[in-house]
Amino acid sequence: MPAFATAPSRRHWRGTALLCSALLLALLPHHGGSPEESHLREVLARDFLSVHTRNTPTTYYEGREGPTGFEYELVRRFADHLGVSLTLDADHHISGVLEAVRKEGDLGAAALPLDPTLEGVLFSRPIMPLQPLLVYRRGLHPPEGIEELEGLEIGTLRGSGTDRVLRELQEEHPWLSWKESAELEVAELLGQVAGGTLDAAVIFEHQFRLNRLFFPEVEDGFTLGKPLSLAWAFPAGRGLGLVGEANRFLDALRRDEELDALVARYFGHDDYLEYVGARTFIAHARARLPRYSELFREAARNTGFDWKLLAALGYQESHWEPRATSPTGVRGLMMLTNATAGDLGVDNRLDPAQSIHGGARYLRHIEERLPASIEGDDRLFMTMASYNVGLGHLYDARKITEMRGGDPDRWRDVRGSLPLLQEREWHSKTRYGYARGGEPVIYVRNIRRYYEILAYLDRSQEQFHELNARRPDRADVELFEQVPPVL
Repeated sequence: MPAFATAPSRRHWRGTALLCSALLLALLPHHGGSPEESHLREVLARDFLSVHTRNTPTTYYEGREGPTGFEYELVRRFADHLGVSLTLDADHHISGVLEAVRKEGDLGAAALPLDPTLEGVLFSRPIMPLQPLLVYRRGLHPPEGIEELEGLEIGTLRGSGTDRVLRELQEEHPWLSWKESAELEVAELLGQVAGGTLDAAVIFEHQFRLNRLFFPEVEDGFTLGKPLSLAWAFPAGRGLGLVGEANRFLDALRRDEELDALVARYFGHDDYLEYVGARTFIAHARARLPRYSELFREAARNTGFDWKLLAALGYQESHWEPRATSPTGVRGLMMLTNATAGDLGVDNRLDPAQSIHGGARYLRHIEERLPASIEGDDRLFMTMASYNVGLGHLYDARKITEMRGGDPDRWRDVRGSLPLLQEREWHSKTRYGYARGGEPVIYVRNIRRYYEILAYLDRSQEQFHELNARRPDRADVELFEQVPPVL
């Protein structure tokens, strides 16, 4: 659930971008148009940038607030820089992206490894390093070097760059053998490892960092070879104008440290749930959640929340145990106090339906009492924190945030103030006094992670059905091609 960031209005950005386009056109040669600039002229004249990508967590996907992903964010900014709109074709695997770039479209942004030997495409300057990493199934003897890979079923993605690294390693280790797939994506490959079809896989380090939460059965082993470089691909033969403008755009992002900030935002976050916690949560999601998922969906329809968010909150409260009881007398799946249950008309807190519907209504009641100045994800996170610590203590934390020179409407500032409610120096200056203010910070953090896992599981289920729809008889489809030893 990406947090909102303050940004100029869309009208302002559009006006600035159009001015940039006019300036770019004015600066280009005008005697019929330079062949070197033809591609850039074409993009500016038609007023849109056509991008080929892949539907993956590291590139582009539909998030809770709309399109998101590291490369989507970059190409969207590049389109804004050019002053044009953006069109995406995400129905590709890696080889399909490169082929599409050669034939049509303006660029490929799909976790592509820079490879100057490829025909028909040009690459931008490097965007970020791609470090190959061997991962393996939990329970196997942890491999610590390439010599220990002999006899293991290893998989990788064809054309991703990791296959190129394995071929280079095979020159030194002729016995090395692996399987390649041009049809799978990283998450599916990790699923093959988790499910036992493969013993190990070679992917990139940032891909594992982003997916590891959803595959607690998979461990990271060791890095392989030297890092490659992620880059954008452009069609050859249409001039260097668009490539050059992309390089200038990327250079500016790097100079302003915005590129590093984007990399950290998408790939640098800590995994708050340890493997054991994630594994337990996924097991409960499969064993317990189906009994209550329709109740969460119904409560979501009635209150306007995402059902997965309500389910994540319910798990944080009770691990989906309808008879859960705390030492303070809070009870039920959504852990309602006796007073709150009475206000909500819940006469049996241990009834899952009453508890879920009551908890959802209570969450909406809290949200509606927050100041209108709190917007977007900041509003959602403060609503969840209030469910845990109480609205009064949240207001106190907002007051402390103001006293410290922060923005009381931003969760990132308020979450830094909540733990101060445990210190007399601060809570003595507030209306409601002491609170275990560190708890709501962890509470919101965990719910966000639970939500991400549920969203992933839900999205994977949908993609599984779509995949089967495209492949009526999947058993007849060979997903991997064996690369034999060269002995």
